[in-house]
Amino acid sequence: MTVRIDRTTCIGTANCAKIAPDLFVLDDEKIITFREPSPEIEPDRAVEACRVCPVDALAAFDADGRPLVP
Repeated sequence: MTVRIDRTTCIGTANCAKIAPDLFVLDDEKIITFREPSPEIEPDRAVEACRVCPVDALAAFDADGRPLVP
C-alpha cells in the first residue's frame, strides 16, 4: 500500500492524524506530513484515515497502484 499527501490541498484539520497518529502529524505550517520514521500501519486504518479527509488531500493505493481512496 502507498499513501500520498497533497500538501497543497490539505487544510490541516488533522482528522487523519486522529485516526492514525503513528502515520500522520501536523508540521510547523499546520499541514499534514508523514511521521518519521513512518511505521508499518494496518492497511484498514490507513485507508480510514485517508477517507476522513474533508478535502481529499490523501490518497491510498494498493500494491498494484489501484486507488483505494478517494
